Amino acid sequence: MKSLKFIPVYLLAFFLASIIQANEAERSVIKIVNFSQTPDWIEPWKFSQVKPSAGSGFVVAGNRIMTNAHVVSWSRQILVFRYQDPKPYRAEIEYIGHDCDLAVLKVEDPNFFVGIPALEIGTLPKVRSAVTTYGYPAGGQQISYTQGVISRIEVQDYSHIRNRSLLTVQTDAALNPGNSGGPAIQKGQVVGVSFQGDPNLENAGFFIPPEIIQHFLLDIKDGEYHGFPDSGLFIVSLHNSAFRDYLKLPNGLGARIDRIFNLNTESCDLVQENDVLLEIKGYPVGSDGLILYKDNRVQSSVIFDAAQHGEHVPMKISRAGEVMDIELPVYVNREDRISGNQYGNPPPYIIIGGIVFTELSSNYLKRTGRDIQSIPPDILYKLFYRDFQEAERAKIKPIILSSKLNHPENIDFKIRPLSILTELNGKSIHSMADLQAAAESPVDGYHRFTFSEQIIEALDADIADMINDEIMEEYNIPTASRLNTKQD
Repeated sequence: MKSLKFIPVYLLAFFLASIIQANEAERSVIKIVNFSQTPDWIEPWKFSQVKPSAGSGFVVAGNRIMTNAHVVSWSRQILVFRYQDPKPYRAEIEYIGHDCDLAVLKVEDPNFFVGIPALEIGTLPKVRSAVTTYGYPAGGQQISYTQGVISRIEVQDYSHIRNRSLLTVQTDAALNPGNSGGPAIQKGQVVGVSFQGDPNLENAGFFIPPEIIQHFLLDIKDGEYHGFPDSGLFIVSLHNSAFRDYLKLPNGLGARIDRIFNLNTESCDLVQENDVLLEIKGYPVGSDGLILYKDNRVQSSVIFDAAQHGEHVPMKISRAGEVMDIELPVYVNREDRISGNQYGNPPPYIIIGGIVFTELSSNYLKRTGRDIQSIPPDILYKLFYRDFQEAERAKIKPIILSSKLNHPENIDFKIRPLSILTELNGKSIHSMADLQAAAESPVDGYHRFTFSEQIIEALDADIADMINDEIMEEYNIPTASRLNTKQD
């Protein structure tokens, strides 16, 4: 074996620099243990047992630890550990973005950050370039790192929230449970945050790219996290040559705006259905709705995602052959919250005579354990497709019968769980607030319930109040209602 003294000086310097960069990155990677407790969506006054889970994070500027939102969700206590240091430190969530699966933590003890360099956020890596991922995956206690190649960059669903799709980087580096939240490093800089895998793919992991990380960090600068905005445009491909000729479009350029949903009045004055989107912020839009973004063909939504809540995005559209320049305002869409996984606060509920009502949500369906084929079509429509309708319909939060707490006085109340409540005491029910108001106004001494199947049931209002008190004592329920539906 050759002695180091025969290695050219420039190669020796390169090796030393690589070692220094690796050591710097290792010292900045943090082990995170989250003690979490999740609510029960079927019996929403209950919580699961507190369970520990492990993940990773890394130090960024401002004495903060960046990690995934799913690593610290439903937290009761968070402990963080420095590199090769067994001492646990208490940490708290400072900001969390469930839509982009990112969070930053603050540590109570300022000495925690002494001697730990903050990692810099780099730029979007190139496909086929090498990357090293760091973290504390299952199977051992010490830091682990794996090397891989960037294989694909495109827009993918973020599984943590389920109803959001953002820019994602795919790599063949091994990412295992516990890697989540750890950095992907290239040339000493963070080019991603490990966050999910795909059970249908072998040797494939995914990380959140710098564009999403920087958007999150910029968003929280004003002391509040708003989230990623929604254009409200449903864009479809426009390949039909005859249709393109009719619309007087250049060959290969432009995709059609098929639907507009959840937009404010200002946006509706600017964009119309069947407008053709030609360009977004200088990026030409192909007939497939994709743009060429840093050498990657990706969905044009990445440009809207790059804007902050309330900003305007310049667009070029064609309407009946006339090319127009507009500035489209984009805002965070919270109206479709129930169709995605929910975090932050336990589910709302109201108990009337032992009948438990709650808000329809993805979390509730998941808790039932039913497969998608067994879910009634009207339930699936109201949960997943309302947001394609006009804004007012999207604001409706369907209320369902979650469960029944049996009592001799409600034994004949035979409506099945997952039935949608449409009216109570003659009042339409579109939210928990509607339900609460209607429950305070019985008709002729009775609560009269109408469900979507046009089934009508009734309970004596006074008896319902009486058995509520008995049921809460028997089932150890702290309160008959909880309406706080604010989410992180």
